Parts: sequence; C-alpha cells; structure tokens
Amino acid sequence: MQSAGEKRQQSEADQLPHWKANQFLAPALGEPYLLTPGPLTTDYAVKQAMLRDWGSWDGDFRAMTAEMRERLLRVAGDDKHEFDCVPIQGSGSFAVEAMLGTFLPKDSKILVLMNGAYGQRIVQTLGYLGRAYSKIDKGDYLPPRADEVAQALDADPAITHVIVVHCETSSGILNPVAEISEVVYAKGRKLLVDSMSAFGAVDLSVHKIRYEAMVSSANKCIEGVPGFGFVIARKSELEAAKGNCHSLSLDIYEQWATMNKTGQWRYTPPTHVVAAFLVALRMHEAEGGAEGRLARYTNNRDVMVEGMRELGFETLLRDRWLSPIIVTFFNPAHPKFEFSRFYDLMKDKGFIIYPGKLTVVDSFRVGCIGRMDANIMRQVVAAASDSLQEMGVDTAAPPAAALDERAKLAA
Repeated sequence: MQSAGEKRQQSEADQLPHWKANQFLAPALGEPYLLTPGPLTTDYAVKQAMLRDWGSWDGDFRAMTAEMRERLLRVAGDDKHEFDCVPIQGSGSFAVEAMLGTFLPKDSKILVLMNGAYGQRIVQTLGYLGRAYSKIDKGDYLPPRADEVAQALDADPAITHVIVVHCETSSGILNPVAEISEVVYAKGRKLLVDSMSAFGAVDLSVHKIRYEAMVSSANKCIEGVPGFGFVIARKSELEAAKGNCHSLSLDIYEQWATMNKTGQWRYTPPTHVVAAFLVALRMHEAEGGAEGRLARYTNNRDVMVEGMRELGFETLLRDRWLSPIIVTFFNPAHPKFEFSRFYDLMKDKGFIIYPGKLTVVDSFRVGCIGRMDANIMRQVVAAASDSLQEMGVDTAAPPAAALDERAKLAA
C-alpha cells in the first residue's frame, strides 16, 4: 500500500502537465514514432501550441521571439553575453547556407571536414556561393582528427575558416569538435559548427568549446517542429559580417540588425512553429536542459543498441563513436532480408526508421531522439524481432564485408 506521502506525491504528479510529470505518452493521433534525426516525434503539448494564430508584427509575437532567442543563448551557455541568437526561416540547410554566406567574406577560404552526406552538402553549397574551399574527406564515417586538421592548415596559409558537422547523421558519428576547435584556434583560424542534430543535447557550451558561430534547427534535440533554423554567433562576428552575404533573405547580419532594432523578423516568420518551439524549450528546461536530454537520449541509445545486438544486428561504429542521436546498423546477410519489407513491417508496428546513406555497404538507421524513452526503445527492439520472424530471418548477422569495413575505423 502507498503511504500518505506517496499518495500526495502521486496526486501532485497527476495535476502537473504530463511532461512535467515525466510521462511519455503515445502519439495522440496514433501516428508512428519517428525514429529519425528530425523531423521527430513531438509532444502533444508542442502540437497544441500551433492551434492559435499570431500576428507576425504584434507585440505578443515579438515577445515570443525575444524569449526564444534568450532561452537558446542560455542553452549555449552564453553567460558573458558575447553571443547572440538569430533565427532564420526555412529548413536546416537554409540556415547552414545563411551561416556560410554571412560569415565567410568573399575573399575567405574554408576547410571542410567531411565524413558523410552533410559535409558533402556544405561543399555543394560553397560551390553555389562561389567561396573558395579545400576539404578533408574521410569517406562515409571515419572521424576527422586534430592532427589531420593541423597538417591541412599548415599546408595552406590561405585557409581562414574551418567547418565541421557536429553529428554526421548519415552514419551517426559524433565528431570530435573539442579537439578540432583547439587546433583551429592554435593555428590562428576560425571555426564554424553545423550542430544541426546535436545542439540541445550534446554539450556545445561557448565557454567550453570555442567557435565563431554554430547552426541548428527547431526540429532536432529541442524537439520542436520544422520551419526555421537558428544561428548562435559571436557578436563581434555578426558586426563584421555586414555586406558579406550573397542573398537578401539569408543574410544573418541583416536579420540580426532588424531583430535588435524592431523585435521583428524581416520577412513572414513561421509563427505557429515559433509558438510550438517555445513550448519545446520550456520542456527542455524542465528536463534539465542539455544535460538532462543527453541522459535520456544516451539511455535510449544504449537500451536500443543492446537489444538490437542481441538479435544479431551489428552497428557500423564502435561504441566510442556512437552518438546518442542516431545509430547505423548493417543490413543482415540473410538472403530473406529485404530492407523495404523490413521498413514496412516496422511501420505497421508503429515505428518509422531511416534507410542508410552508406555507399560501401547496405545499412539502415534508428534514431534515439524525440519524445521517447527507454520503454519505447524496448518496443522498437521487440518490433524488430517480430519483423525478422515474419520475414523468415533467423539471424540479423551482417555480411563479412560489413565487418571488414568497420575494422577500418580507428579504435
């Protein structure tokens, strides 16, 4: 039987919003869980926030924008007020292009650290922008290391900036941003960070890791919905960026100057998305901020990976490099395994997974972020087990070629 104190605590918990009571409810409309690195499964309270219309120039909405910017700076650890936050309409790729176009002077040269699809997209973007670049291409998943960066910077004095993808979700690797930052500034260069899928969970505090600007998105670890990205940049870099940008609508300097003067977005903002994001930010704070969210995502990953390995699945990455964001698994070697069939069976059971992006071996990915906890991840493993049985696959062991590929990864 419950004691009087336990009953009182339970009663108080019942009166709280479900997210403050640390409850993880199934999607209210019965939609599948999104086991992806964004868009992802959001809380119903986040969705509900989009039911009201807001005037984009109205004082209430301007106050929402100001609160959002201030909260994001707190997440970044900007206690010395050296940085500012500038939201930008569009998907994450819009915000990445805006960062590159705004903070790279036309006579600059940037070193791109590539180990997946999003590093490749940065190179593609730089081609459109007409900015000079060189690259360190580590292939599908190998991490760029500090000694390689140092050698590249020593070999090319024209390089002014370096950019790294914090979590390369095409493989699930968490790149070593801290060691890269140290060598970049030791060599007198500047660092930009694409932390699209990591910010809000993996620590990127400005007083711990040095960088000039980073970019992320509403629909990642803060657990909002798609519609805008945001840049957190050093104020001195923002001030120096006037006139750099190639684009009217993607000019972060002009967006920053306008917001600081009027409190307004320059062009029509995603009002409903901002309202939802504010709810998500409050939930993020209530969970313990980035530290609390990282703990949940890490537990999600560990429970899911352990269960999948018991079924015979193997991860692309060694444990050291596994991110708490998304995990890549090799496809089973079993002749009856077909990913499209596996995908459909998983979806029928309430889970949408991601196809792989590797070029050398067949794979798929399972996300760990979104409004999910370890109990849900156990359901994911059970769904995978049942799906394999329905396909007639008695082991999920990968082909030898996949394990040979993994052996290339540095220990």
